[in-house]
Amino acid sequence: MAAVPSNMLALGTTAPDFALTDTVSGKTISLTELKSDVATVIMFICNHCPYVKHVNKELARLARDYQTRGVTFVAISSNDVAAYPADSPEQMRLVAVEQGYPFPYLYDEDQSVARAYQAACTPDFYIFDAGMKLVYRGQLDDARPRNDVPVTGKDVRAALEAILAGEAVAAEQRPSIGCNIKWKEA
Repeated sequence: MAAVPSNMLALGTTAPDFALTDTVSGKTISLTELKSDVATVIMFICNHCPYVKHVNKELARLARDYQTRGVTFVAISSNDVAAYPADSPEQMRLVAVEQGYPFPYLYDEDQSVARAYQAACTPDFYIFDAGMKLVYRGQLDDARPRNDVPVTGKDVRAALEAILAGEAVAAEQRPSIGCNIKWKEA
């Protein structure tokens, strides 16, 4: 697995809209339906990536901690499932249930959403304000599968706390590191 950094989409970018299938409910859900009047967190994840597996429990905990405060969380998997069957919608549903994800886990079959967000790796995090402008992109925290740093979600939590306090999110943001998105061959 090649470890790659986030592309770091430009701050202030408007969230690209989408309508994708939720692998748990089977329903098509749009960003317009999901977005929050407080903040919206969009996470590009997948099932098989060791970087995502390392933070899975924190993703669920983070969402539970902030959903009660009006923040919406959305997870998207964009990997090529022909090459990576562990990332198929059926397997996504199983992982979502097993991990207790309190957010939709959407399947980006044609990979257009990942391309629109310039997602590069899993996990990759994007936080949009009430106006759906990008205020944070990058890492969850400094934890990696083999670095002994505890998984706390501190970077995403700091951004969300700033938004909730009506303050600007710190401009210094570190890219996420993870498995590259598994792009389909053209």
